[in-house]
Amino acid sequence: MQHVKCAAQGRLMWQSIRNSVPASSSFAMAKKPQNLSQLSPSFFTTTSLRSYSHKTEPQSAVETPDEQAHPGMQHQDEAIERESMDFDVVIVGAGPSGLSTAIRLKQLDPDLEVCVVEKGSYVGAHILSGACIEPRTLNELIPDWKEKGAPLKVEAKYDEMRYFTANRSFPLPVIPQMSNHGNYLISLGELCAWMAEQAEELGVQIFPGFPANEIIFEQDEASGDQRVAGIVTRDMGIGKDGKPKSTFEPGMELRAKHTVFSEGCRGSLSKQLFSKLKLREGCDPQTYALGVKEVWEVDNALHKAGTVIHTLGHPLDSKTYGGSFMYHLDDGKINLGFVVALDYENPTLSPYEELQRYKSHPDVKKYLENGKCISYGARTLSEGGLFSLPKFSFPGGIIVGDSAGFLNVPKIKGIHTSMKSGMLGAEAIVDALKSEKVEADTYREKFEKSWLHEELHKERNIRHYFKWGLWPGLMLSGLDALIFRGKAPWDVRGDGREDHEHYKPISEVTPIQYPKKDNKITFDLLANLSRSNTNHEEDQPCHLKVRDPSAPIEVNLKNYGERSMTFCPAGVYEFVDDETTETGKRFQINAQNCLHCKACDIKDSNIDWTTPEGNGGPSYASM
Repeated sequence: MQHVKCAAQGRLMWQSIRNSVPASSSFAMAKKPQNLSQLSPSFFTTTSLRSYSHKTEPQSAVETPDEQAHPGMQHQDEAIERESMDFDVVIVGAGPSGLSTAIRLKQLDPDLEVCVVEKGSYVGAHILSGACIEPRTLNELIPDWKEKGAPLKVEAKYDEMRYFTANRSFPLPVIPQMSNHGNYLISLGELCAWMAEQAEELGVQIFPGFPANEIIFEQDEASGDQRVAGIVTRDMGIGKDGKPKSTFEPGMELRAKHTVFSEGCRGSLSKQLFSKLKLREGCDPQTYALGVKEVWEVDNALHKAGTVIHTLGHPLDSKTYGGSFMYHLDDGKINLGFVVALDYENPTLSPYEELQRYKSHPDVKKYLENGKCISYGARTLSEGGLFSLPKFSFPGGIIVGDSAGFLNVPKIKGIHTSMKSGMLGAEAIVDALKSEKVEADTYREKFEKSWLHEELHKERNIRHYFKWGLWPGLMLSGLDALIFRGKAPWDVRGDGREDHEHYKPISEVTPIQYPKKDNKITFDLLANLSRSNTNHEEDQPCHLKVRDPSAPIEVNLKNYGERSMTFCPAGVYEFVDDETTETGKRFQINAQNCLHCKACDIKDSNIDWTTPEGNGGPSYASM
């Protein structure tokens, strides 16, 4: 094992790794392209989006993971030699929480060696949010953000909340939590790219295109207990058969005194930590939602910058929690999307199709009729709130942001809360380094004394009221917010089930029939998927691991229909005709379509999402 110390030597090593990859390879795309014309033709031709009617050989995806190992475990070879670099802090994920952690660390101690690894090809490539940001945390972290050119340009000025029926809408009162006065409508990807620049100016080393694939555990000399000692980046150049190709590059060990996991919702390494270190003991199961989003250019006559519109009701039934957002940005652009809680019961429900139905409503359609859809994407978010927060510090590491679940659901905001959790985590790490502690154990105390805890405590019940349906949920949340002002003398918790446990057999539900698309306002999934610029190297092991290869046919198809096809917003899963099988169907995984939303990992307990090769996934230019 070769060990390389930080700073100059480390940067030279990483540069040499990048230089060893051909310039034509997508692996070399570390910087965000200024526009799509700068992407090489191979960037699109290697994507090869799968069509439901296109019969291809599926990738090998039926590996049963060892319970003691990360299900995404890469190629193992006892003789493999890995380079190793030592840092004070390694941060996994260049989202708002990870970058806030990095910036705060360097503000508190400029001498710290801090490294951020990001699986996207550039910072912001995999970032997707509504997004309406409350600037409270940004004011704390970088008070002069306006002077430094932060991309917060459009202030929210006009708030609307409406209830939709199939063809009409009715105004609803805007409760205090939903007020957006003083907030900004942004592209979160652009904000993260700007934050990365601020972090680099402070001396943070950021490496896009390097997915963290394994956690390094070792025994702590003082206590004898296991501690996190860093991460291993994913091997590059492994073929579908699991064998190294001529382009093989081993992943690197990045060792640190403290490792920060800021992977976003349902992070693959965070999931491993929850299980191995039992971090979720004593808290409620996390509950999730899937947000599906489009960006449109619309007629300027209908565009009003700063407008914020949220809706409830149609097209969802009263038992399913969810709703829409529409944000008017600048330059005639509108961000619109639909969010569906993943504890829904009907296996024929498709969050993607619900977005298409929402756009067909007269109040939405009027904006889009002469417009153009320019971007598409999807991601999951954590909705459990205060009662679903895990233990988020442990020997050698902490978890921040949506990986832990700091989203404020009633506000429909998680950027400022994620950033604040990162700042608190950074302060706890500095405390631990000064006292030479192996665990940043002041993190929880700092959280409980902060405005972040106060904010989440006020909203602790709101999401859970809706387990009784839309109308009871609206009445109870209104009572809690307007009368008790978040200080209700009771706690309402979830029912203790994971989201996938809410499914009803297909024989017990009414199948949803979705209308045909017009390809002007509503689109077939694969047509929309091309707007996400999704790209994966095809000759690599499937990053979607199926635990029981018989379950998709014997359990899902027989009892729940084609639910894998309905929950996925990217056409990754399909049941194709195959006369050689007993059922006449074969389960196929089109992994190269994957948007990294993690819905499959949540809604199907038989699937584990793991990291693919670096630079794979969507390229959200301004989502």
